[in-house]
Amino acid sequence: MKSNNKNISVPLAERFRPRNFNEYVGQEHLTSQGKLFRRSVEEGTLGSCIFWGPPGCGKTSLAHVIASVADKPFVSFSAVLQGVKEVRQIVDEAEQSVRAGGNNIILFLDEIHRFNKAQQDFLLPYVESGKITFIGATTENPSFEIIAPLLSRCRVFTLKEHGEKEMAKIIDRTKIKIGKEAKEWLINMANGDARSAITMLENTQRFYGKINIENLKQTLQDKFLRFDKKGEEHYNTTSAFIKSMRASNPDAALYYLARMVAAGEDPIFIARRMVIFASEDIGLAQPTALVVANAVFRAVETVGYPECSINLAHGATYLALAAKNRDSYNGLQEAMKDTEKYGNLPIPLKIRNPVTKLMKNLEYGKGYEKYTKEDLLPEKLKGKKYLKRREDEPRKK
Repeated sequence: MKSNNKNISVPLAERFRPRNFNEYVGQEHLTSQGKLFRRSVEEGTLGSCIFWGPPGCGKTSLAHVIASVADKPFVSFSAVLQGVKEVRQIVDEAEQSVRAGGNNIILFLDEIHRFNKAQQDFLLPYVESGKITFIGATTENPSFEIIAPLLSRCRVFTLKEHGEKEMAKIIDRTKIKIGKEAKEWLINMANGDARSAITMLENTQRFYGKINIENLKQTLQDKFLRFDKKGEEHYNTTSAFIKSMRASNPDAALYYLARMVAAGEDPIFIARRMVIFASEDIGLAQPTALVVANAVFRAVETVGYPECSINLAHGATYLALAAKNRDSYNGLQEAMKDTEKYGNLPIPLKIRNPVTKLMKNLEYGKGYEKYTKEDLLPEKLKGKKYLKRREDEPRKK
């Protein structure tokens, strides 16, 4: 997409934002022709929602597309930079516009997880009344970071990290000349974050002119040691921390943990990532890892900085040294794919709960045995194995 905006002071990522679904790259599970999400947008029935996904996956761009397709006024805020006062002013103006016969606005709030409970409470009556169409964006799990009343009034859509093909397409749309090897290096470094890739590309062109791997590296190194809890180094360091534990490298895990602690990262955020890691990456290989991770989470809650950094270090080294097994996580992912593909398949009668006489007459629960070895999956999935154990393989220490 080529922008008509000639103001080069506007960031490149902003100038090349998509204006419609045809220009939008990625998230095909939501934006492909015929998908429920896209139909809801085109038919004007979407309502308030929350986008949950990693940085640079297109949350803000998708909100812009929704506003463009709906032909509604669009106001964007960051929960890091603005508060209730600014939101109230916009909402008041929106109410006046609606009373005058205008469309209600789309209010986009980036990083909504940084709003506290009271600030999120403020949004409730406006979302509930429909005076605004609210779109929140977050990189954090909404179940933990969004208050239940607001969450219940919004539909949550999960956005995925961009793949290599999508990243290549996004880079090509900028029209900046870049060679094949440099593009591959940039895609690998950005790790699915389109905004990071475009910003690095823009800065390299501005400061060095020619786009090659060496110049891209120089652009990256200029800010490598900066840790901004609101910016990409937050995500880069968190990613490095997780990947170090996954690689069973306690030294690297401690280093990246120290980076986060020194920068004042929320210890609850770090501990929560460790709880997730204990089940996702260690799982069946060492089930006590989840117990330790939860104990660290609780310790962090009760102790706080600076002493809780010791609890975090204890947990990080334990998780890094633990054996690793992703069978449970991989099995869940595969089962989720079948759930999405086949929907609610009929549950075998013998494992249904015969709570009424009619159900008993329909043979609910008939022939049920507690410790049967019979396949209990729906008929269409008989023989399917989701938990693929690799017990004979050596476990990585």
